[in-house]
Amino acid sequence: MTTRGEAMAQQLRLDVRLPEGHWAGDVTRTHPSATLRIEQHMPLSRGRGTARCWSSESVHSTVDIHEGIDECNALEDGRFSVTISAGGGGFLRPLVDLGVVPRTPFEVRDGWVEWTVEGSREQMRSLVNRFRADEIPHRLLSTRSTTSRLLTPRQREVFEVASREGYWDVPRRINLTELAALLSIAKSTLSNQLQRIESAVFNAFTDEIRRQSP
Repeated sequence: MTTRGEAMAQQLRLDVRLPEGHWAGDVTRTHPSATLRIEQHMPLSRGRGTARCWSSESVHSTVDIHEGIDECNALEDGRFSVTISAGGGGFLRPLVDLGVVPRTPFEVRDGWVEWTVEGSREQMRSLVNRFRADEIPHRLLSTRSTTSRLLTPRQREVFEVASREGYWDVPRRINLTELAALLSIAKSTLSNQLQRIESAVFNAFTDEIRRQSP
């Protein structure tokens, strides 16, 4: 049951075909066996942007000559960063118009990008309808209802204290008994709260963990 302050939202996971001229779509169509992971994406003014990327095979030379890329720089561990020109490819118009930003990291393979997006039910319905109206090829992979709040107010309070005191540090700087005393609650109650917090955080970031640990 949703409590006050927890607005119901919807999360969609979908594959979208990137159009010709979109740098990530073009590069992966040129290298169809490559997986291109966009780890960070930052919009700039006038339709430009930057991205930090990783690829399962070398695509640097193809990225470097794409007309939608102003600059491509090699980083550590096979990663690279790009500065994307206006019109070179960012988030598609339906996403921009509805103010929906896909979670990062996300992956592109052979011109198809897998995006996880979240918003109100009306936003998600409008997004799918816009993809259809604009004839943008897409495949809906999954949908689930969520709430805009990951932790309850009390769980957030416990999380902040446990983080500050180093409960999740390696090695731990505070044990369960000491943390319970600090919070003035029973050890068994705290143990239950910590398990719920850990479960909520783990489930919320399962997809990101898998994407960042290929």
